[in-house]
Amino acid sequence: MNKSELLERISNLAVWKKGDQRAPHKPLLILYALGQWQLTRQKRFLYANAKPKLVELLIEYGPKRKSYHPEQPFVRLERDGIWELDKPVLMSDSFNKSLIDYHVSGGFTEEVYKLLESDDALVDQVANLLLEQHFTETLHNEILQVVGLQLTYYRKRKRDPEFRAKVLSAYQHQCAICGFQVKLNQQLIGLEAAHIKWHNIGGPDTEENGLALCSLHHGLFDRGVFAITSDYKIHVSEKAVGKGTFDELVKRYDQQYIRKPFQNSYLPNEQFIYWHIREVYKGNVESVV
Repeated sequence: MNKSELLERISNLAVWKKGDQRAPHKPLLILYALGQWQLTRQKRFLYANAKPKLVELLIEYGPKRKSYHPEQPFVRLERDGIWELDKPVLMSDSFNKSLIDYHVSGGFTEEVYKLLESDDALVDQVANLLLEQHFTETLHNEILQVVGLQLTYYRKRKRDPEFRAKVLSAYQHQCAICGFQVKLNQQLIGLEAAHIKWHNIGGPDTEENGLALCSLHHGLFDRGVFAITSDYKIHVSEKAVGKGTFDELVKRYDQQYIRKPFQNSYLPNEQFIYWHIREVYKGNVESVV
Protein backbone atom coordinates (compact mmCIF):
# COMPACT_ATOMS: atom_id res chain seq x y z
CA MET A 1 0.00 0.00 0.00
CA ASN A 2 1.22 3.50 -0.80
CA LYS A 3 0.00 6.92 0.32
CA SER A 4 -2.43 7.35 -2.58
CA GLU A 5 -3.97 3.94 -1.94
CA LEU A 6 -4.44 4.73 1.75
CA LEU A 7 -6.17 8.04 1.01
CA GLU A 8 -8.37 6.29 -1.54
CA ARG A 9 -9.41 3.69 1.04
CA ILE A 10 -10.13 6.43 3.57
CA SER A 11 -12.20 8.28 0.98
CA ASN A 12 -14.16 5.13 0.10
CA LEU A 13 -14.84 3.67 3.53
CA ALA A 14 -17.62 1.09 3.51
CA VAL A 15 -20.05 2.98 5.72
CA TRP A 16 -23.61 1.93 6.46
CA LYS A 17 -25.99 3.76 4.16
CA LYS A 18 -29.72 4.25 4.27
CA GLY A 19 -30.89 7.24 2.30
CA ASP A 20 -29.18 10.36 3.57
CA GLN A 21 -28.74 9.19 7.16
CA ARG A 22 -25.37 9.85 8.73
CA ALA A 23 -23.08 7.01 9.84
CA PRO A 24 -19.87 8.58 11.24
CA HIS A 25 -18.83 5.52 13.27
CA LYS A 26 -15.76 4.54 11.24
CA PRO A 27 -14.57 8.14 10.68
CA LEU A 28 -14.76 8.87 14.42
CA LEU A 29 -12.90 5.64 15.24
CA ILE A 30 -10.13 6.50 12.77
CA LEU A 31 -9.80 10.05 14.12
CA TYR A 32 -9.63 8.67 17.66
CA ALA A 33 -6.96 6.14 16.64
CA LEU A 34 -4.93 8.86 14.92
CA GLY A 35 -5.15 10.94 18.08
CA GLN A 36 -3.94 8.03 20.21
CA TRP A 37 -1.03 7.39 17.86
CA GLN A 38 -0.06 11.07 17.65
CA LEU A 39 -0.17 11.52 21.43
CA THR A 40 1.54 8.30 22.56
CA ARG A 41 2.65 6.43 19.41
CA GLN A 42 0.36 3.69 20.72
CA LYS A 43 -0.43 1.32 17.85
CA ARG A 44 -2.98 -0.89 19.59
CA PHE A 45 -5.54 -0.13 22.26
CA LEU A 46 -8.03 -2.29 24.11
CA TYR A 47 -11.60 -1.95 22.95
CA ALA A 48 -12.73 -2.04 26.59
CA ASN A 49 -10.59 1.01 27.39
CA ALA A 50 -11.60 2.92 24.28
CA LYS A 51 -15.32 2.16 24.41
CA PRO A 52 -16.40 5.00 26.77
CA LYS A 53 -14.66 7.60 24.61
CA LEU A 54 -16.02 6.13 21.38
CA VAL A 55 -19.56 6.16 22.79
CA GLU A 56 -19.06 9.79 23.82
CA LEU A 57 -17.93 10.68 20.29
CA LEU A 58 -20.98 9.00 18.76
CA ILE A 59 -23.34 10.75 21.16
CA GLU A 60 -21.79 14.16 20.57
CA TYR A 61 -21.04 14.05 16.83
CA GLY A 62 -23.34 11.39 15.43
CA PRO A 63 -27.11 11.35 14.95
CA LYS A 64 -29.25 10.84 18.02
CA ARG A 65 -30.00 7.14 18.47
CA LYS A 66 -31.62 4.98 21.15
CA SER A 67 -28.32 3.15 21.64
CA TYR A 68 -24.74 3.50 20.43
CA HIS A 69 -22.53 0.69 19.17
CA PRO A 70 -18.81 1.46 18.80
CA GLU A 71 -18.11 -2.28 18.66
CA GLN A 72 -19.45 -2.42 15.10
CA PRO A 73 -16.84 -0.14 13.47
CA PHE A 74 -14.12 -1.54 15.75
CA VAL A 75 -14.61 -4.93 14.08
CA ARG A 76 -15.93 -4.02 10.64
CA LEU A 77 -13.17 -1.54 9.84
CA GLU A 78 -10.99 -4.59 9.15
CA ARG A 79 -12.91 -5.02 5.88
CA ASP A 80 -11.52 -1.71 4.61
CA GLY A 81 -7.98 -3.05 4.65
CA ILE A 82 -6.51 -0.48 7.03
CA TRP A 83 -7.37 -1.95 10.44
CA GLU A 84 -6.71 -5.15 12.32
CA LEU A 85 -7.57 -6.86 15.59
CA ASP A 86 -5.11 -8.87 17.64
CA LYS A 87 -7.63 -11.71 18.11
CA PRO A 88 -10.46 -13.12 16.00
CA VAL A 89 -13.96 -12.13 17.07
CA LEU A 90 -17.03 -14.31 16.64
CA MET A 91 -19.52 -12.87 14.16
CA SER A 92 -22.70 -11.79 15.90
CA ASP A 93 -25.25 -9.01 15.97
CA SER A 94 -23.21 -7.32 18.66
CA PHE A 95 -19.48 -7.82 19.08
CA ASN A 96 -19.39 -5.89 22.34
CA LYS A 97 -19.23 -8.87 24.74
CA SER A 98 -16.57 -10.75 22.76
CA LEU A 99 -14.35 -7.69 22.43
CA ILE A 100 -14.47 -7.11 26.17
CA ASP A 101 -14.37 -10.72 27.40
CA TYR A 102 -11.38 -11.63 25.20
CA HIS A 103 -9.49 -8.39 25.82
CA VAL A 104 -9.34 -7.58 22.11
CA SER A 105 -7.12 -4.75 20.92
CA GLY A 106 -7.35 -2.95 17.60
CA GLY A 107 -5.33 -0.53 15.53
CA PHE A 108 -4.17 0.29 12.03
CA THR A 109 -2.27 -2.32 10.05
CA GLU A 110 1.51 -2.22 10.12
CA GLU A 111 1.45 -0.96 6.52
CA VAL A 112 -0.56 2.08 7.57
CA TYR A 113 1.70 2.83 10.53
CA LYS A 114 4.78 2.67 8.30
CA LEU A 115 3.18 5.20 5.96
CA LEU A 116 2.29 7.49 8.89
CA GLU A 117 5.84 7.25 10.24
CA SER A 118 7.41 8.03 6.87
CA ASP A 119 5.25 11.05 6.01
CA ASP A 120 4.58 13.69 8.66
CA ALA A 121 1.86 15.31 6.56
CA LEU A 122 -0.19 12.12 6.16
CA VAL A 123 -2.03 12.41 9.50
CA ASP A 124 -3.17 15.88 8.44
CA GLN A 125 -4.32 14.61 5.04
CA VAL A 126 -6.27 11.67 6.47
CA ALA A 127 -7.90 13.79 9.19
CA ASN A 128 -8.81 16.58 6.76
CA LEU A 129 -10.35 14.08 4.35
CA LEU A 130 -12.50 12.50 7.07
CA LEU A 131 -13.64 15.85 8.44
CA GLU A 132 -14.56 17.20 5.01
CA GLN A 133 -16.52 14.12 4.00
CA HIS A 134 -18.41 13.41 7.21
CA PHE A 135 -18.81 16.57 9.31
CA THR A 136 -19.84 20.16 8.79
CA GLU A 137 -17.06 22.72 9.09
CA THR A 138 -18.14 24.32 12.37
CA LEU A 139 -17.49 21.00 14.16
CA HIS A 140 -14.01 20.31 12.79
CA ASN A 141 -11.85 22.06 15.39
CA GLU A 142 -13.95 20.78 18.27
CA ILE A 143 -13.69 17.16 17.06
CA LEU A 144 -9.92 17.51 16.65
CA GLN A 145 -9.60 18.77 20.20
CA VAL A 146 -11.78 16.01 21.64
CA VAL A 147 -9.79 13.21 19.95
CA GLY A 148 -6.48 14.89 20.80
CA LEU A 149 -5.34 15.56 17.25
CA GLN A 150 -3.12 18.54 16.45
CA LEU A 151 -2.86 19.27 12.75
CA THR A 152 -0.02 21.23 11.21
CA TYR A 153 -2.24 21.98 8.25
CA TYR A 154 -6.01 22.25 8.46
CA ARG A 155 -7.66 22.53 5.07
CA LYS A 156 -10.87 24.51 4.88
CA ARG A 157 -13.31 23.50 2.20
CA LYS A 158 -13.77 26.11 -0.49
CA ARG A 159 -17.20 27.59 0.03
CA ASP A 160 -19.43 28.98 -2.67
CA PRO A 161 -19.27 32.76 -2.04
CA GLU A 162 -22.58 33.18 -3.84
CA PHE A 163 -24.32 30.95 -1.27
CA ARG A 164 -23.34 33.26 1.58
CA ALA A 165 -24.32 36.36 -0.37
CA LYS A 166 -27.68 34.90 -1.40
CA VAL A 167 -28.63 33.65 2.06
CA LEU A 168 -27.57 36.80 3.91
CA SER A 169 -29.45 38.91 1.40
CA ALA A 170 -32.57 36.71 1.77
CA TYR A 171 -32.55 37.37 5.52
CA GLN A 172 -31.81 41.07 5.07
CA HIS A 173 -28.34 40.70 6.57
CA GLN A 174 -29.38 39.74 10.08
CA CYS A 175 -29.36 36.57 12.15
CA ALA A 176 -32.59 34.60 11.72
CA ILE A 177 -32.57 33.80 15.45
CA CYS A 178 -31.50 36.95 17.30
CA GLY A 179 -31.38 39.63 14.61
CA PHE A 180 -27.67 40.27 15.18
CA GLN A 181 -26.02 42.54 12.62
CA VAL A 182 -22.80 44.52 12.73
CA LYS A 183 -20.80 46.13 9.96
CA LEU A 184 -17.25 47.44 9.83
CA ASN A 185 -16.45 49.58 6.82
CA GLN A 186 -19.62 48.23 5.20
CA GLN A 187 -18.46 44.62 5.68
CA LEU A 188 -20.69 42.27 7.67
CA ILE A 189 -18.91 40.77 10.68
CA GLY A 190 -19.89 37.59 12.52
CA LEU A 191 -22.81 36.72 10.25
CA GLU A 192 -22.71 33.42 8.37
CA ALA A 193 -24.74 31.34 5.93
CA ALA A 194 -25.54 28.01 7.59
CA HIS A 195 -26.56 24.92 5.64
CA ILE A 196 -29.63 23.26 7.14
CA LYS A 197 -28.80 19.95 5.48
CA TRP A 198 -25.02 19.75 5.55
CA HIS A 199 -23.23 20.40 2.29
CA ASN A 200 -21.05 17.29 2.60
CA ILE A 201 -24.21 15.16 2.91
CA GLY A 202 -25.61 16.57 -0.30
CA GLY A 203 -27.32 19.72 0.96
CA PRO A 204 -27.54 22.24 -1.90
CA ASP A 205 -26.18 25.80 -1.92
CA THR A 206 -29.64 27.33 -2.21
CA GLU A 207 -31.60 29.80 -0.12
CA GLU A 208 -34.17 27.21 0.99
CA ASN A 209 -31.32 25.15 2.49
CA GLY A 210 -29.77 28.13 4.22
CA LEU A 211 -30.17 30.25 7.33
CA ALA A 212 -28.44 33.53 8.06
CA LEU A 213 -27.02 33.00 11.54
CA CYS A 214 -24.56 34.83 13.75
CA SER A 215 -21.45 32.78 14.50
CA LEU A 216 -22.82 31.80 17.94
CA HIS A 217 -26.15 30.48 16.68
CA HIS A 218 -24.51 28.86 13.65
CA GLY A 219 -22.29 26.79 15.93
CA LEU A 220 -25.20 25.86 18.18
CA PHE A 221 -27.40 24.93 15.21
CA ASP A 222 -24.74 22.65 13.71
CA ARG A 223 -24.20 21.09 17.14
CA GLY A 224 -27.90 20.27 17.51
CA VAL A 225 -28.60 22.60 20.44
CA PHE A 226 -31.69 23.85 18.63
CA ALA A 227 -33.75 22.98 15.57
CA ILE A 228 -36.16 24.74 13.26
CA THR A 229 -39.50 23.05 12.60
CA SER A 230 -41.70 23.05 9.52
CA ASP A 231 -43.76 25.93 10.97
CA TYR A 232 -40.46 27.88 11.37
CA LYS A 233 -40.41 27.70 15.15
CA ILE A 234 -37.20 27.43 17.15
CA HIS A 235 -36.96 24.43 19.49
CA VAL A 236 -34.10 24.46 22.01
CA SER A 237 -33.08 20.99 23.16
CA GLU A 238 -34.23 20.10 26.64
CA LYS A 239 -30.71 18.80 27.22
CA ALA A 240 -29.15 22.23 26.64
CA VAL A 241 -28.31 23.99 29.91
CA GLY A 242 -26.04 26.88 30.68
CA LYS A 243 -25.05 29.79 32.88
CA GLY A 244 -24.44 33.49 32.48
CA THR A 245 -26.11 34.77 29.33
CA PHE A 246 -27.43 31.34 28.28
CA ASP A 247 -31.05 32.27 28.95
CA GLU A 248 -30.71 35.59 27.15
CA LEU A 249 -28.82 34.28 24.11
CA VAL A 250 -30.34 30.82 23.71
CA LYS A 251 -33.21 29.71 25.96
CA ARG A 252 -35.35 32.81 25.41
CA TYR A 253 -35.78 31.87 21.75
CA ASP A 254 -37.34 28.50 22.52
CA GLN A 255 -40.80 28.29 20.88
CA GLN A 256 -40.24 31.62 19.10
CA TYR A 257 -40.44 32.00 15.34
CA ILE A 258 -37.38 32.67 13.22
CA ARG A 259 -37.00 36.00 11.47
CA LYS A 260 -38.25 34.99 8.07
CA PRO A 261 -36.61 35.86 4.75
CA PHE A 262 -38.15 38.63 2.72
CA GLN A 263 -39.56 36.19 0.15
CA ASN A 264 -41.56 33.06 1.00
CA SER A 265 -39.72 31.16 -1.74
CA TYR A 266 -36.58 31.43 0.43
CA LEU A 267 -38.16 29.86 3.51
CA PRO A 268 -36.43 26.69 4.76
CA ASN A 269 -37.49 23.64 2.79
CA GLU A 270 -39.34 21.01 4.82
CA GLN A 271 -37.17 18.10 3.64
CA PHE A 272 -34.00 19.88 4.82
CA ILE A 273 -35.64 20.81 8.12
CA TYR A 274 -36.56 17.16 8.78
CA TRP A 275 -33.04 16.01 7.88
CA HIS A 276 -31.54 18.36 10.45
CA ILE A 277 -34.04 17.29 13.12
CA ARG A 278 -33.38 13.60 12.44
CA GLU A 279 -29.61 13.69 11.95
CA VAL A 280 -28.30 16.65 13.97
CA TYR A 281 -30.77 17.86 16.61
CA LYS A 282 -29.98 16.54 20.11
CA GLY A 283 -33.42 17.11 21.65
CA ASN A 284 -36.58 15.06 21.72
CA VAL A 285 -37.24 14.43 18.03
CA GLU A 286 -40.81 13.25 18.60
CA SER A 287 -41.75 16.62 20.09
CA VAL A 288 -40.73 18.60 17.01
CA VAL A 289 -41.98 16.47 14.09
